[in-house]
Amino acid sequence: MHRVVALVRPPQSTFELACAAQVFGIERPGLPMRYAFSVCTERPGPVATYAGYDMLVTDGLDALDQADTVVIPGWLPTTEPPSPAVVRVLRRAHSHGARVVSICSGAFALAHAGLLDGRRATTHWALADALAARFPHIRVDPNVLYVDHGDVATSAGAGAGFDLCMHLVRSDQGARYAAHIARTMVMPPHREGGQLQYSAPPHPAQIDGTLAPLLEWITARLSEPVTIESMAAHAGVSTRTLTRRFAEQLGTSPGQWLLAQRIATARDLLESSDLPLEAIARRVGLSSATNLRRRFLNTLGTTPGAYRRAFRAKPR
Repeated sequence: MHRVVALVRPPQSTFELACAAQVFGIERPGLPMRYAFSVCTERPGPVATYAGYDMLVTDGLDALDQADTVVIPGWLPTTEPPSPAVVRVLRRAHSHGARVVSICSGAFALAHAGLLDGRRATTHWALADALAARFPHIRVDPNVLYVDHGDVATSAGAGAGFDLCMHLVRSDQGARYAAHIARTMVMPPHREGGQLQYSAPPHPAQIDGTLAPLLEWITARLSEPVTIESMAAHAGVSTRTLTRRFAEQLGTSPGQWLLAQRIATARDLLESSDLPLEAIARRVGLSSATNLRRRFLNTLGTTPGAYRRAFRAKPR
Protein backbone atom coordinates (compact mmCIF):
# COMPACT_ATOMS: atom_id res chain seq x y z
CA MET A 1 0.00 0.00 0.00
CA HIS A 2 1.45 3.33 -1.11
CA ARG A 3 1.13 5.87 1.72
CA VAL A 4 0.18 9.40 0.69
CA VAL A 5 0.25 12.07 3.40
CA ALA A 6 -0.96 15.63 2.83
CA LEU A 7 0.57 18.38 4.96
CA VAL A 8 -1.94 21.16 5.66
CA ARG A 9 -1.61 24.51 7.43
CA PRO A 10 -4.10 27.13 8.59
CA PRO A 11 -5.79 28.64 6.74
CA GLN A 12 -5.98 25.70 4.34
CA SER A 13 -7.40 25.93 0.83
CA THR A 14 -9.91 23.10 0.66
CA PHE A 15 -9.97 22.48 -3.09
CA GLU A 16 -6.24 21.74 -3.35
CA LEU A 17 -6.56 19.25 -0.50
CA ALA A 18 -9.63 17.73 -2.15
CA CYS A 19 -7.65 17.12 -5.36
CA ALA A 20 -5.31 14.76 -3.54
CA ALA A 21 -8.01 13.24 -1.32
CA GLN A 22 -10.31 12.48 -4.25
CA VAL A 23 -7.60 10.73 -6.25
CA PHE A 24 -5.71 8.90 -3.50
CA GLY A 25 -8.21 8.58 -0.66
CA ILE A 26 -11.45 7.22 -2.12
CA GLU A 27 -12.35 3.52 -2.19
CA ARG A 28 -13.97 2.70 -5.53
CA PRO A 29 -16.08 -0.39 -6.29
CA GLY A 30 -14.29 -2.83 -8.54
CA LEU A 31 -10.87 -1.23 -8.05
CA PRO A 32 -8.32 -2.52 -5.53
CA MET A 33 -7.11 0.07 -3.03
CA ARG A 34 -3.45 0.78 -3.61
CA TYR A 35 -3.14 4.03 -1.66
CA ALA A 36 -3.55 4.87 2.01
CA PHE A 37 -4.32 8.58 2.36
CA SER A 38 -4.01 10.70 5.49
CA VAL A 39 -3.61 14.32 6.54
CA CYS A 40 -1.22 15.87 9.04
CA THR A 41 -0.37 19.33 10.33
CA GLU A 42 2.34 20.95 12.42
CA ARG A 43 0.03 21.53 15.39
CA PRO A 44 -2.66 18.82 15.54
CA GLY A 45 -6.16 19.98 16.32
CA PRO A 46 -8.63 22.26 14.53
CA VAL A 47 -7.21 23.68 11.28
CA ALA A 48 -8.98 26.73 9.85
CA THR A 49 -9.81 26.76 6.14
CA TYR A 50 -10.49 29.46 3.58
CA ALA A 51 -13.96 27.95 3.16
CA GLY A 52 -15.10 29.19 6.57
CA TYR A 53 -14.96 25.96 8.58
CA ASP A 54 -12.33 24.12 10.61
CA MET A 55 -10.94 20.64 9.97
CA LEU A 56 -9.90 18.37 12.82
CA VAL A 57 -6.45 16.99 12.02
CA THR A 58 -5.06 14.60 14.61
CA ASP A 59 -1.69 13.63 13.06
CA GLY A 60 1.45 15.70 13.52
CA LEU A 61 4.57 16.07 11.42
CA ASP A 62 5.90 12.64 12.40
CA ALA A 63 3.31 11.16 10.00
CA LEU A 64 5.51 12.34 7.12
CA ASP A 65 8.25 9.94 8.21
CA GLN A 66 6.01 7.06 7.09
CA ALA A 67 4.97 8.61 3.76
CA ASP A 68 5.82 7.29 0.32
CA THR A 69 4.39 10.49 -1.18
CA VAL A 70 4.11 13.84 0.59
CA VAL A 71 1.59 16.32 -0.84
CA ILE A 72 1.62 20.05 -0.07
CA PRO A 73 -1.91 21.11 -1.16
CA GLY A 74 -1.26 24.85 -1.34
CA TRP A 75 0.71 27.20 0.90
CA LEU A 76 -1.12 30.45 1.63
CA PRO A 77 -0.26 33.15 2.22
CA THR A 78 2.86 32.55 0.18
CA THR A 79 4.71 35.33 2.00
CA GLU A 80 4.80 33.25 5.19
CA PRO A 81 7.62 30.69 5.08
CA PRO A 82 7.24 27.28 6.69
CA SER A 83 8.67 26.85 10.15
CA PRO A 84 12.12 25.29 10.63
CA ALA A 85 10.36 22.13 11.87
CA VAL A 86 8.36 21.83 8.62
CA VAL A 87 11.47 22.48 6.51
CA ARG A 88 13.37 19.78 8.40
CA VAL A 89 10.63 17.17 8.03
CA LEU A 90 10.20 17.87 4.30
CA ARG A 91 13.92 17.50 3.71
CA ARG A 92 14.03 14.37 5.84
CA ALA A 93 11.12 12.76 4.01
CA HIS A 94 12.73 13.52 0.66
CA SER A 95 16.13 12.23 1.75
CA HIS A 96 14.48 9.00 2.94
CA GLY A 97 13.02 8.42 -0.53
CA ALA A 98 9.54 9.94 -0.33
CA ARG A 99 8.17 11.62 -3.44
CA VAL A 100 7.33 15.24 -2.58
CA VAL A 101 4.51 16.91 -4.52
CA SER A 102 3.07 20.42 -4.48
CA ILE A 103 -0.27 21.67 -5.76
CA CYS A 104 -0.58 25.32 -6.79
CA SER A 105 1.03 27.59 -4.16
CA GLY A 106 2.48 24.55 -2.39
CA ALA A 107 5.58 25.08 -4.54
CA PHE A 108 6.59 27.87 -2.16
CA ALA A 109 6.92 25.40 0.71
CA LEU A 110 9.11 23.13 -1.40
CA ALA A 111 11.16 26.13 -2.49
CA HIS A 112 11.79 27.16 1.13
CA ALA A 113 12.93 23.60 1.85
CA GLY A 114 15.44 23.84 -1.02
CA LEU A 115 13.89 20.91 -2.86
CA LEU A 116 13.42 22.90 -6.08
CA ASP A 117 16.90 24.45 -6.29
CA GLY A 118 18.35 24.05 -9.77
CA ARG A 119 15.16 22.41 -11.02
CA ARG A 120 12.37 23.35 -13.36
CA ALA A 121 9.10 23.89 -11.49
CA THR A 122 5.69 25.47 -11.88
CA THR A 123 2.94 27.03 -9.84
CA HIS A 124 -0.22 29.04 -10.53
CA TRP A 125 0.51 31.48 -13.34
CA ALA A 126 -0.42 34.44 -11.12
CA LEU A 127 2.24 33.39 -8.57
CA ALA A 128 4.99 32.43 -11.01
CA ASP A 129 6.74 35.82 -11.04
CA ALA A 130 6.79 35.96 -7.25
CA LEU A 131 8.23 32.45 -7.02
CA ALA A 132 10.92 33.25 -9.58
CA ALA A 133 11.84 36.54 -7.92
CA ARG A 134 12.06 35.06 -4.45
CA PHE A 135 13.89 31.90 -5.49
CA PRO A 136 16.20 32.73 -8.42
CA HIS A 137 17.79 29.27 -8.35
CA ILE A 138 14.51 27.71 -9.53
CA ARG A 139 13.68 27.58 -13.26
CA VAL A 140 10.04 28.62 -13.02
CA ASP A 141 7.86 27.66 -15.98
CA PRO A 142 4.55 29.55 -15.75
CA ASN A 143 3.01 27.93 -18.82
CA VAL A 144 2.74 24.21 -18.06
CA LEU A 145 0.24 22.17 -16.04
CA TYR A 146 2.82 20.27 -14.04
CA VAL A 147 6.48 19.26 -13.87
CA ASP A 148 7.51 15.83 -12.60
CA HIS A 149 11.12 14.98 -11.77
CA GLY A 150 10.25 11.64 -10.23
CA ASP A 151 11.23 12.53 -6.67
CA VAL A 152 9.76 16.06 -6.72
CA ALA A 153 6.73 17.30 -8.68
CA THR A 154 4.91 20.63 -8.88
CA SER A 155 1.59 21.61 -10.42
CA ALA A 156 -0.03 24.82 -11.57
CA GLY A 157 -3.39 26.10 -10.28
CA ALA A 158 -5.77 23.93 -8.31
CA GLY A 159 -7.36 22.25 -11.34
CA ALA A 160 -3.90 21.17 -12.52
CA GLY A 161 -3.54 19.45 -9.16
CA PHE A 162 -5.97 16.83 -10.42
CA ASP A 163 -3.89 16.45 -13.58
CA LEU A 164 -0.70 15.93 -11.60
CA CYS A 165 -2.30 13.47 -9.17
CA MET A 166 -3.73 11.46 -12.09
CA HIS A 167 -0.32 11.53 -13.79
CA LEU A 168 1.26 10.10 -10.62
CA VAL A 169 -1.35 7.34 -10.47
CA ARG A 170 -0.62 6.45 -14.10
CA SER A 171 3.10 6.32 -13.29
CA ASP A 172 2.52 4.18 -10.18
CA GLN A 173 -0.31 1.89 -11.26
CA GLY A 174 -0.65 2.08 -15.03
CA ALA A 175 -3.00 3.69 -17.51
CA ARG A 176 -5.96 1.35 -16.99
CA TYR A 177 -6.06 1.85 -13.22
CA ALA A 178 -5.86 5.63 -13.69
CA ALA A 179 -8.58 5.55 -16.34
CA HIS A 180 -10.93 3.77 -13.91
CA ILE A 181 -10.39 6.53 -11.34
CA ALA A 182 -10.91 9.21 -13.99
CA ARG A 183 -14.19 7.67 -15.09
CA THR A 184 -15.56 7.76 -11.54
CA MET A 185 -14.74 11.47 -11.41
CA VAL A 186 -16.10 12.09 -14.93
CA MET A 187 -12.87 13.73 -16.05
CA PRO A 188 -10.27 13.06 -18.75
CA PRO A 189 -7.82 10.36 -17.65
CA HIS A 190 -4.77 12.34 -18.67
CA ARG A 191 -3.57 15.75 -19.73
CA GLU A 192 0.06 16.15 -20.69
CA GLY A 193 2.06 18.26 -18.25
CA GLY A 194 3.42 20.38 -21.06
CA GLN A 195 -0.01 21.72 -22.01
CA LEU A 196 -0.67 25.38 -21.38
CA GLN A 197 -2.10 26.45 -18.02
CA TYR A 198 -4.73 28.50 -19.77
CA SER A 199 -5.76 29.27 -23.32
CA ALA A 200 -6.48 32.54 -25.03
CA PRO A 201 -10.07 33.74 -24.44
CA PRO A 202 -12.36 32.31 -27.12
CA HIS A 203 -13.50 34.61 -29.86
CA PRO A 204 -17.16 34.40 -30.90
CA ALA A 205 -16.24 32.60 -34.11
CA GLN A 206 -14.48 29.90 -32.09
CA ILE A 207 -17.46 28.96 -29.94
CA ASP A 208 -18.87 26.88 -32.79
CA GLY A 209 -15.41 25.53 -33.55
CA THR A 210 -15.11 23.01 -30.73
CA LEU A 211 -12.71 20.21 -31.49
CA ALA A 212 -14.76 17.57 -29.66
CA PRO A 213 -16.34 15.94 -32.78
CA LEU A 214 -12.99 15.89 -34.54
CA LEU A 215 -11.24 14.33 -31.53
CA GLU A 216 -13.85 11.57 -31.42
CA TRP A 217 -13.35 10.97 -35.15
CA ILE A 218 -9.58 10.73 -34.73
CA THR A 219 -9.78 8.47 -31.68
CA ALA A 220 -11.91 5.98 -33.64
CA ARG A 221 -9.22 5.84 -36.36
CA LEU A 222 -5.95 5.51 -34.46
CA SER A 223 -4.96 2.50 -36.57
CA GLU A 224 -5.21 4.59 -39.74
CA PRO A 225 -2.58 7.00 -41.14
CA VAL A 226 -4.30 10.16 -39.88
CA THR A 227 -2.52 13.35 -40.94
CA ILE A 228 -3.05 16.99 -40.14
CA GLU A 229 -4.36 17.41 -43.68
CA SER A 230 -6.98 14.68 -43.19
CA MET A 231 -7.92 16.18 -39.81
CA ALA A 232 -8.37 19.60 -41.36
CA ALA A 233 -10.35 18.19 -44.28
CA HIS A 234 -12.71 16.36 -41.92
CA ALA A 235 -13.17 19.51 -39.82
CA GLY A 236 -13.69 21.62 -42.97
CA VAL A 237 -10.94 24.10 -42.13
CA SER A 238 -7.42 24.88 -43.27
CA THR A 239 -4.45 23.24 -41.58
CA ARG A 240 -3.45 26.65 -40.23
CA THR A 241 -6.87 27.16 -38.64
CA LEU A 242 -6.82 23.65 -37.20
CA THR A 243 -3.38 24.19 -35.67
CA ARG A 244 -4.57 27.43 -34.10
CA ARG A 245 -7.67 25.76 -32.62
CA PHE A 246 -5.59 22.96 -31.12
CA ALA A 247 -3.29 25.54 -29.51
CA GLU A 248 -6.21 27.59 -28.18
CA GLN A 249 -8.39 24.73 -26.95
CA LEU A 250 -5.85 22.06 -25.96
CA GLY A 251 -2.56 23.91 -25.60
CA THR A 252 -0.78 21.52 -27.96
CA SER A 253 -0.37 20.75 -31.65
CA PRO A 254 -2.46 18.23 -33.65
CA GLY A 255 0.55 15.97 -34.08
CA GLN A 256 1.48 16.01 -30.40
CA TRP A 257 -2.11 15.33 -29.37
CA LEU A 258 -2.40 12.43 -31.80
CA LEU A 259 0.86 10.88 -30.60
CA ALA A 260 -0.31 11.15 -26.98
CA GLN A 261 -3.50 9.23 -27.87
CA ARG A 262 -1.50 6.54 -29.67
CA ILE A 263 0.83 6.11 -26.69
CA ALA A 264 -2.08 6.08 -24.22
CA THR A 265 -3.85 3.34 -26.19
CA ALA A 266 -0.62 1.36 -26.47
CA ARG A 267 -0.19 1.54 -22.69
CA ASP A 268 -3.68 0.19 -22.16
CA LEU A 269 -3.09 -2.69 -24.60
CA LEU A 270 0.24 -3.56 -22.98
CA GLU A 271 -1.50 -3.78 -19.59
CA SER A 272 -4.65 -5.58 -20.68
CA SER A 273 -3.63 -7.91 -23.52
CA ASP A 274 -1.00 -10.38 -24.65
CA LEU A 275 -0.81 -8.91 -28.14
CA PRO A 276 2.71 -8.82 -29.61
CA LEU A 277 4.33 -5.43 -30.05
CA GLU A 278 3.89 -5.51 -33.83
CA ALA A 279 0.13 -5.97 -33.45
CA ILE A 280 -0.11 -3.21 -30.85
CA ALA A 281 1.94 -0.86 -33.03
CA ARG A 282 -0.38 -1.43 -36.00
CA ARG A 283 -3.50 -1.08 -33.86
CA VAL A 284 -2.44 2.33 -32.51
CA GLY A 285 -1.09 3.61 -35.84
CA LEU A 286 2.65 3.49 -35.07
CA SER A 287 3.36 1.13 -38.00
CA SER A 288 6.00 -1.13 -36.45
CA ALA A 289 7.37 -2.46 -33.17
CA THR A 290 10.57 -0.49 -33.77
CA ASN A 291 8.65 2.76 -34.08
CA LEU A 292 6.55 1.89 -31.02
CA ARG A 293 9.68 1.25 -28.96
CA ARG A 294 11.26 4.53 -30.06
CA ARG A 295 8.15 6.61 -29.39
CA PHE A 296 7.51 4.86 -26.09
CA LEU A 297 11.06 5.43 -24.89
CA ASN A 298 11.06 9.09 -25.92
CA THR A 299 7.71 9.73 -24.23
CA LEU A 300 7.87 7.60 -21.08
CA GLY A 301 11.56 6.88 -20.60
CA THR A 302 11.01 3.11 -20.66
CA THR A 303 10.43 0.35 -23.19
CA PRO A 304 7.10 -1.30 -24.00
CA GLY A 305 8.43 -4.61 -22.69
CA ALA A 306 9.52 -3.13 -19.36
CA TYR A 307 6.20 -1.30 -19.06
CA ARG A 308 4.24 -4.51 -19.68
CA ARG A 309 6.28 -6.46 -17.13
CA ALA A 310 5.81 -3.75 -14.50
CA PHE A 311 2.05 -3.35 -14.81
CA ARG A 312 0.96 -6.85 -15.80
CA ALA A 313 2.51 -8.01 -12.53
CA LYS A 314 0.16 -5.86 -10.46
CA PRO A 315 -3.03 -7.58 -9.17
CA ARG A 316 -6.18 -6.18 -10.77
